[in-house]
Amino acid sequence: MNQILLSRRRIFSGRMPRAVVVFIVLAASLAFSDEWKARHALVSPTGVMNLSEPPAPEEIFFSGPQNSADAAGWLAGLKAWRADRRIRLRYDGSQYDRPDLAWTQQIFSQVQLLIWDRTFYDPETGEYTVSRFLADTESRIGPIDAVLIWHVYPNLGVDDRNQFDLLRDLPDGLPALRKMVQQFHDRGVKVFFPIIAWDTGTREEGAAPWVAISQLLKEIGADGINFDTLESIPAQFRQASDAAGHPLALEPQFDIRDESLAWANIGWNDWVTWEGKEYPFVPMVSKSKWLEPRHTVNVTDRFTRDKTESLQHAFFNGQGYATLDNLWGLWYGTTPHDAEAILRFTRIERAVGEHLRSSDWEPHSLTLQPGVFASRFPTAASILWTVINRNEYECAGEQIRTAHHAGMRYYDLWHGAELKPVVRGNEAILSFSIEGLGFGAVLATSLDPAAGGLTELLAYMGERSRRPLSTYSREWKPSAQKMVEIPATKPLPSPPPGMLRIPGGDYDFQVRGIEIEGGNDPGVDVQYPWENVGRRTHRQRVRVASLYMDRTPVTNTEYKTFLKATNYHPKDDHNFLRDWKDGSYPAGSDKKPVTWVSIEDARAYAVWAGKRLPHEWEWQYAAQSADSRVYPWGQEWNPKASPAADRGHVMRALADVDAFPQGASPFGVLDLEGNVSQWTDEYRDEHTRAAILRGGASYQPIGSIWYFPQTYRLDEHQKYLLMSPGRDRAGTIGFRCVMDAQ
Repeated sequence: MNQILLSRRRIFSGRMPRAVVVFIVLAASLAFSDEWKARHALVSPTGVMNLSEPPAPEEIFFSGPQNSADAAGWLAGLKAWRADRRIRLRYDGSQYDRPDLAWTQQIFSQVQLLIWDRTFYDPETGEYTVSRFLADTESRIGPIDAVLIWHVYPNLGVDDRNQFDLLRDLPDGLPALRKMVQQFHDRGVKVFFPIIAWDTGTREEGAAPWVAISQLLKEIGADGINFDTLESIPAQFRQASDAAGHPLALEPQFDIRDESLAWANIGWNDWVTWEGKEYPFVPMVSKSKWLEPRHTVNVTDRFTRDKTESLQHAFFNGQGYATLDNLWGLWYGTTPHDAEAILRFTRIERAVGEHLRSSDWEPHSLTLQPGVFASRFPTAASILWTVINRNEYECAGEQIRTAHHAGMRYYDLWHGAELKPVVRGNEAILSFSIEGLGFGAVLATSLDPAAGGLTELLAYMGERSRRPLSTYSREWKPSAQKMVEIPATKPLPSPPPGMLRIPGGDYDFQVRGIEIEGGNDPGVDVQYPWENVGRRTHRQRVRVASLYMDRTPVTNTEYKTFLKATNYHPKDDHNFLRDWKDGSYPAGSDKKPVTWVSIEDARAYAVWAGKRLPHEWEWQYAAQSADSRVYPWGQEWNPKASPAADRGHVMRALADVDAFPQGASPFGVLDLEGNVSQWTDEYRDEHTRAAILRGGASYQPIGSIWYFPQTYRLDEHQKYLLMSPGRDRAGTIGFRCVMDAQ
């Protein structure tokens, strides 16, 4: 990852010449091709990858001692490493003393929230639903401390709006975002937004990214920046947010290994690139936490269904957890077992946060049961042990031996009970049980238990632990999706003007989604009515009834006729016909496809015209016929059959719908691929709405595989996430209609 990180630092410092960016991307992809586990391999529509090899776990963690006899020497080695590393980095930890960023040291449960999640925004009322989101989330994983509101990938790049445009473009703009952020603050939740280092191909912002994001987040009152794909934070972001008078927490996606630890008070440790790598029986120790115990890390492990390894690692290291359930429209819900584990151990961490920042942290402190491991976090008056059982069976009995003095009391925080030690001279032996692959926490203190909320914690955990963690289900289930019904039209005996007859027939419908992430997991892409679960690849023999299809996508002229006839104006009119001025389209655009229309706007036109939107298999059949051709015009790519790809920072005008007659399908349908994407079916599950787009657009920003992927192949489709009509409208998406035939 170092090579691409270096390139991203240069990109943050100013845009690089395009040829240089492409060279770096290609060099990285040629050097390292096997990036992620095969089941979740990235799907690059261009065939070019632009992530270099991620660091191995041993570069991020220390291996633990192999036996207790080695522990003292092992710990001495860690201390020597830390002293040397701090000298080499010229480490200055003064940023961790700042009162205005002290809150970062109490973030133990963070959630990534997609703007497209249906619990977050209600398009019917046009309101953010913070309370609904929190009720849904906290009912599963307990109270959260921070939320990362994700507004970019996977839709970023569908047109030339950049990441900052897409933030400003959220429903009702920045004033509504400020109110939404305040609602989170009222509930004690800090708010992060991401910055995307790889967004170099869309509209140029005209300001340095650290200045742009600092000003935007100040305006809406947000608290921090999450740095997608990065493990190092350029110092300019610290300087810019301080200069703006609104200091922001800086949070990289991957664990920090360089000098930016000094100014990035918080971070993630994302295990996504290690999926499938075996975690050792003896727990590993976080190097960044060891280097700076006040540096908050939230571990996350998105595509792993049983998160025992990452959860135990986090608790052992005194770190929090970031929950990512909605993975770009794929609901990858945390299992009840893992959700309950997060609820319990973050509740404990929140109550004893001062201990977890201890400069005298001792990982792998002495334990008495084989396979049970503990970290010791002392303060002046108390000692906390976070304990994990790596065995698959329960361990009970003597667990910890510690120095004892008069007035010291001992508490089993996991079970909410006071422990009665066996005192032998100046030592106390603490006995308790810990479930197989479970968790434990012990506090030794001379303080009054009523101080610092200990009494409340004990009462809560005593009640919660009455049900063993092992009784919660570990079963992971994909979310069921339903296709939105498209009502049939009145069948006609002959095609209306501008439409072509598509004769019915049996059709071997084959298509695959081109989502970049998710591999072949159940729930990826969409679930057709004949399928029992969503999946990336689909094949079904269907009977396509005779229908009439618009010869071309609906044009500006045709849509203007509709407006004049109906006075249609959507309730949510943000971005509606954004490229029109004073009620009309630009001069010379009468035969260009209408864009900046939502799927609701397209449906309204279709109803007025006595038509409907096509089902996806109808669209594909009209483009492909029954011979399974790859393109509407045949098996081979024909550069004269569609516009050339548009790779500029600013989109050029789309082509006229009849400009490429060589692109006609066997039925004579035009403008099917390479000019404008087209609305077809909508799918919904409990958390996400999405539409299938067909007819890949000409706009293809360069610089990253992570941009919204385009495809011109008839056996591939795009899944486009939906939030609100205003946000869903885009400069590359139009539509065409069909009618049922007699």
